[in-house]
Amino acid sequence: MKPAWDKLMKKYQGHDSVLIADVDCTADGKALCETMGVEGFPTIKHGDPSNLEDYEGEREYDDLAAFAEKELGPRCGPANLDLCDAEKKQQIEKFLAMSGEELAKAIEGKDDELNAATKAHEEFVEGLQKQYEASEKALKEKKEEIKDSGLGLMKAVKAHRKSVNKEEL
Repeated sequence: MKPAWDKLMKKYQGHDSVLIADVDCTADGKALCETMGVEGFPTIKHGDPSNLEDYEGEREYDDLAAFAEKELGPRCGPANLDLCDAEKKQQIEKFLAMSGEELAKAIEGKDDELNAATKAHEEFVEGLQKQYEASEKALKEKKEEIKDSGLGLMKAVKAHRKSVNKEEL
């Protein structure tokens, strides 16, 4: 991925409204990575610097370049109201009218909702993992039981009969 990313950085170097960059999260950039919620490497984030989102797409150059062309650049937000549709403008105006305390409380509430949904998903996946492991164990035990019941010997007898032409298959 690194060569594709370096090529994309070169393409957008000096761009007026798009920044393609990389950060070494193991060295000088560690604090920034922690602040931005980077948990694994490599991680690609995009969007408004105050609300970066995880990139979920493919990591080949053509895919990254297509995403950058379509999705990066100025977006609807308080600094670019002219890029917003009427619904988003109304939402932004509502948030701008809130006090700092009200806005912080609303953000905290939405973050709590997101964390709860994430936790519920993780618990669900953990349950599936336990079911999978139990099924794997049961399958292994059943295979052993079937083998121990003489399956191998049955197949050996069948092959032996075939070799001496005593049975047609």
